[in-house]
Amino acid sequence: MRLRLAYSAATLALCLFAPPSWGQTKVRLNWTAVTGAQSGAYVAQEEGLFKKHGIDMELIHIASSSRGIQAILAGEIGFSYMDGNNAIQANLKGAGLALVAGATNRMVFSLMARPEIKKIADLRGKKIGITRVGSSTHTSALYALGQAGLKPNDYQILPLLEVPNIFTALVAGQIDAGVVSPPTNSRARKAGLNELMNIAKEGPEYVSVAIGTTRAYIKANEDTVRRVVRAYAEGVHLFRTNKQVGVRVLGKYTKVKEQDILEDAYNQFQDYLHTPPYVSRKGVEAILAELGEKEPAARQIKADDILDMRFVGELEKEGFFKKLGGK
Repeated sequence: MRLRLAYSAATLALCLFAPPSWGQTKVRLNWTAVTGAQSGAYVAQEEGLFKKHGIDMELIHIASSSRGIQAILAGEIGFSYMDGNNAIQANLKGAGLALVAGATNRMVFSLMARPEIKKIADLRGKKIGITRVGSSTHTSALYALGQAGLKPNDYQILPLLEVPNIFTALVAGQIDAGVVSPPTNSRARKAGLNELMNIAKEGPEYVSVAIGTTRAYIKANEDTVRRVVRAYAEGVHLFRTNKQVGVRVLGKYTKVKEQDILEDAYNQFQDYLHTPPYVSRKGVEAILAELGEKEPAARQIKADDILDMRFVGELEKEGFFKKLGGK
């Protein structure tokens, strides 16, 4: 009996004095592109917000949301940033994905071109850089080029894997235009390249970047999802309200050192990284309408089939965002 009591006391002592890392739930989240759109996760990681909410987070980088989705389905990661188009197309094939938090509900990209190219129509017969086929950069390129009446066979799409590679290829004259996000669009403007379209300003409401997982993962790990969304939402708020933190994490994850470029990128995402971080229903419906023109199965899908906004909704209902204050 004494031995049992001693054992219990020792166990209690270990619990009381265990380091904060004990009891943290291990989670892997993929960030997909070198862009400020994913700053909510950057800040939550760098400022200890995931740990604060009981998550031992590992941020990994697998370029492109299509590959991030594959990693989720393979059970290698829990969450990934992804664009709405890829997520819906994956669900048409039975993926069972759900978007649980939003990042940008517009296509926050610029179509940049060599100095001699003055308008989008001049890109007929030219080479256009994107990251990967099916990516947000690809979707944005198709939109911008289509607005000028260009069809896919009017130009050549070149996948270059990462957004900074598009800038490098533009400067080297290897491509004629490319779709880039902040801070790379800031670097491109500074280098004298032409911004043919700011798609965020001139384009539609469209789910470009969101955080997603599978419905099976949510069912099995509901509390984990709730805490990840809470930490992420706090990260987005801190990014928007603390410029010093925001610029610092942008510099770390984008590897840009020029302060003026980082500040320009920060200011752009002040407009497009929203809080509360809902995924736009209107933006999902725009994607469904677009896909439905070519894929009859997409006409049977509703926005609720891809959205799970209850975790953000719970935060708003409990007054979480009002308590945080600020913007």
